[in-house]
Amino acid sequence: MKKNIYNILKGTFLVSDDSFRNWRFIIFISGLAIIMIASSHSADKKVYEIARLKNEVKEMRSAFVDGRSKLMRLKMESHVIAVMKEKGLAPSVIPPKKIKVKKQN
Repeated sequence: MKKNIYNILKGTFLVSDDSFRNWRFIIFISGLAIIMIASSHSADKKVYEIARLKNEVKEMRSAFVDGRSKLMRLKMESHVIAVMKEKGLAPSVIPPKKIKVKKQN
């Protein structure tokens, strides 16, 4: 047991006669490690992208709500009357009348 551990630490299993089998296994494990690291980086990148997009959606939703509230204030009758007063127009005191058009033959 002690001899096997000593041989592993010295690296004799890499230069012995049947070392080709050991090298194949080491290369296979190295390839799997590289694939695992690349997959981990890809997952991290996606997590950061999702977080960035969530923040962007929150900002856009906030801007939408802000714009909608401004629009509601601008559409209010009292605001329209105030703006028209500045331009010299006033609301009519006479109610509107319906105009009926008869079809001419």
